[in-house]
Amino acid sequence: MKIIGQGSEQMEETESTSLCSMFAGEETFGIDTGKIREVLGKRELERVPMAPAFVAGVVPYRGDVLTTVSFRALLGLPENAEAGCVLVLDDDSGGQERFGLVVDAVGGVVTVQQNTLEANPCTLDARCKWLFDGAYKTENGLLIQLDPQKLRPSRLAETGMFRNGGAGEIV
Repeated sequence: MKIIGQGSEQMEETESTSLCSMFAGEETFGIDTGKIREVLGKRELERVPMAPAFVAGVVPYRGDVLTTVSFRALLGLPENAEAGCVLVLDDDSGGQERFGLVVDAVGGVVTVQQNTLEANPCTLDARCKWLFDGAYKTENGLLIQLDPQKLRPSRLAETGMFRNGGAGEIV
């Protein structure tokens, strides 16, 4: 939004966004809170035979079956022995693909200034960079912003990048 200042100068108003922080391994990630339909908490998942490695399983959700994506698998991290937290995300592209994202833990809501978003860290694997919109520097370290539309199971299957596992494996 533009604000007209004295002398007809235009100043850019700083806009903020709220991100839900989540964890996978030692890293902190965030998704725009407006993209999250619900946080289910820790859930045991039903495995799907012969599904790609990124499909963590399915879980019952409001009378339906919700396919879940393993964020650890996408990052090339080993499977966690504990049940993960499931975030329910909706498809913004006009389709009706609701899906879950399984992460190690969910933190709180972090408010960041949109104009402080930086490019993805160069230390990320190329396939991982594709999943992210950039990173915010916070007092606790980097908060890497996920692009929820790229996490859709159908979109991940279309790319073929995560067919056999996460970032550490050659596909």
